[in-house]
Order: sequence, then C-alpha cells, then structure tokens
Amino acid sequence: MTRPRFWETVPLAEMTKPEWEALCDGCGKCCLNKLEDEDSGEVAYTRIGCRLLDCDTCLCSNYEGRKAIVPECIILTPETLPDAAYFMPLTCAYRRLHEGKALPEWHPLITGDPESTHKQGGSLRGLVVPETDVPVDDWENYLLRIAT
Repeated sequence: MTRPRFWETVPLAEMTKPEWEALCDGCGKCCLNKLEDEDSGEVAYTRIGCRLLDCDTCLCSNYEGRKAIVPECIILTPETLPDAAYFMPLTCAYRRLHEGKALPEWHPLITGDPESTHKQGGSLRGLVVPETDVPVDDWENYLLRIAT
C-alpha cells in the first residue's frame, strides 16, 4: 500500500512553509499580468510577465522582496487563497487542493522531477515577454489562452 503524501493528508492551513512552497509547480502562470472584466469578473491571461518574473525559469527573481517592489502582487497563503483561487490556472496545485482535487500526474511532487512541469508543456517557458517591453495600453494584443 502506498503511504499518503503530505498534500493528501495535511490541510492547506496546517502545512509548514516548506510544504506550502513545495506545492508550486513553477509554471509561472500566476505571475502573468491579467486583465479582468469589471462587469463579468472574467479573467484573461496575457503573455506578459510581471517585471519580477524570470521568463527563462518561470520563477520570481525577487521572491522574498516581491511585495515591496510590486505592491499589487498577491502573496498566496492559506488565508488569501480563497479570494485568489479564481484567477489561478486550473492546473495550479494550490487551487486544485483548495477545490478538493488531486495534483496533476506531471506535478514535480508526483514525478520527483523539478523540470516535469516544463517537460510536459505546462509552464510558460519561452512564451512570456517582460512587462517592461509592452506598453499597458497594448496588453490586449498579448492575450494567452490557458485553462483557468
């Protein structure tokens, strides 16, 4: 019999910081600039990464200091997740666990390979442009279709 893994038994609110951080699959999708329709609440993803997103690694270049540099950055925690889950992609481990779903089979915690998200095409590696390269009034020309 397979032994339960921490994300299958530990509630999100009770995870240690290392357990919480390990849930991130490194896709970079949460760091995309998004456009939200004020009337419908519909969220559209752009191919434009936050100014701190490293477009090659799909990781934040200043993770610990991100809120000071990007005040609108939403720090995902068990407390903020319920209000933030709607704009996270459907593949996001935080969103999936919050919704009572299992991690996708390609998730690094399942495969043991930190590159598995990239290998299966689930990351934004090679698809993103930095926000410093695109004027804000041109963001609608950079829409990206991803499962949300």
